Amino acid sequence: MARKRKSPPRAGWILGLVTVGILFFAAIYLLGSKDSNPARTTPPLDVDSYLANANSLRGNIYKLEGMVAESLAWSPDSGRLIAVQTEDDIIPVLVTPDFNSMNIQKEQRLEFILEVDEKGILRTRKVTKS
Repeated sequence: MARKRKSPPRAGWILGLVTVGILFFAAIYLLGSKDSNPARTTPPLDVDSYLANANSLRGNIYKLEGMVAESLAWSPDSGRLIAVQTEDDIIPVLVTPDFNSMNIQKEQRLEFILEVDEKGILRTRKVTKS
């Protein structure tokens, strides 16, 4: 019995496999290059506007990066009130009891996701060390 001669792979199949491979690696590159910071879409707090009139910012969520200047007060129910040094100003931030387990020290750089509450107080929603 005679053997059948194998035909070489068709050029279309090879081209298709190469294209799929290129698309696969491009997708991995594009998905992996995204900024992993969840706060990247949160707008930064305009400190001057906050100091001028905090009530105009009520109900909004902002991002703030700064250094802990002082620990001002502590309450088991309300949390910790700290002074945060930004580039030009020092502003008060209320670290809610959700973050009581976090060790916050003087001169530590932190990134906050803050909500301006109904009284104009900056309350933390998320705190990360930077």
